[in-house]
Amino acid sequence: MRKCSLLSLAAAGLAAALSFSAHAEKKDHFNVCWTLYAGWMPWGYASTAGIVDKWADKYGISIDVVQLNDYVESINQYTVGQFDGCAMTNMDALTIPAAGGVDSTALIVSDYSNGNDGLVIKGTGKTLADIKGMRINLVELSVSHYFLARALEMAGMSERDVQVINTSDADIVAAFSTRDVQAAATWNPMLSEIMAQPGSTKVFDSSKIPGEILDMMVVNTQTLQDNPDFGKALVGAWFEIMALMQAGTDESTDALTEMAKASGTDLAGYQSQLATTKLFYTAEEALAFATDPALPETMSKVAHFSFEHGILGEGASTPDAVGMSFANEVVIGDTANVKLRFDPTYVQMAADGKL
Repeated sequence: MRKCSLLSLAAAGLAAALSFSAHAEKKDHFNVCWTLYAGWMPWGYASTAGIVDKWADKYGISIDVVQLNDYVESINQYTVGQFDGCAMTNMDALTIPAAGGVDSTALIVSDYSNGNDGLVIKGTGKTLADIKGMRINLVELSVSHYFLARALEMAGMSERDVQVINTSDADIVAAFSTRDVQAAATWNPMLSEIMAQPGSTKVFDSSKIPGEILDMMVVNTQTLQDNPDFGKALVGAWFEIMALMQAGTDESTDALTEMAKASGTDLAGYQSQLATTKLFYTAEEALAFATDPALPETMSKVAHFSFEHGILGEGASTPDAVGMSFANEVVIGDTANVKLRFDPTYVQMAADGKL
């Protein structure tokens, strides 16, 4: 999954991003990006297997689905207008594009981490209490950082009790194997690689905070408004691949095997990652989650964490600086500055069989 917000992005990329948003218009070619994560591997397969092309052709458009190696960079590139959509978490959608002034829509809330994020300490027989006083390697100001803060809170501690060491998602596995690293917080597949190292003990995981770390396909709101077929094609392709993954056929096994290879593991390894990913395999499941009153409550927690860590932008004077809208006309935060929209319109179309 998933990210770190560099505050310089909001300043450096804001003009370009706002220019992109302001001049979005009707078009027939789109680009979306994704990075390595168990719940996002279906985007890669849907692209290579022609499922995205099939749905794009249906609406007379074309969509390039591009895998990038660096999660943070993928969101940065989306924010400055290099991509029309990007796979990212709920917190990162708030703290990078939305906080940077780019009006963005969570087109599909595809899953939540249900054990895919973990906090690992070197040594056997360790517990969460042992984290006190340790250095924790993680992607700073990311969902891993949020996850650590929630773990510490639940253990009666705070971030003052540990030292956070900023480490990129691309480097964290190698870093954990060095003598200097004591503990790490990360996500799959890196979490599985770290746990495979002898003497690694997972002391907390995201199943303890279900529904808080969300994985989404986020698109530029103006682009979506000007090009609704873009949204229809993406949602249609997504739920077709979800259905294939659940079909229990030779074709679904082949698809899962290809996703496993692309993520650097085998079928059993990938299925173990999926077991800790609460994927919404049907449009009905995704719709139910996106319209649940608990979602605004979760995002309020995320906004408070983000404000406390200074990643809602330099001008943010309260946790409510960035407005967020949800189903049933629910809005939290600044109603005059709504920049993140959880809009279930297109998933509703999928659930109603209208795509």
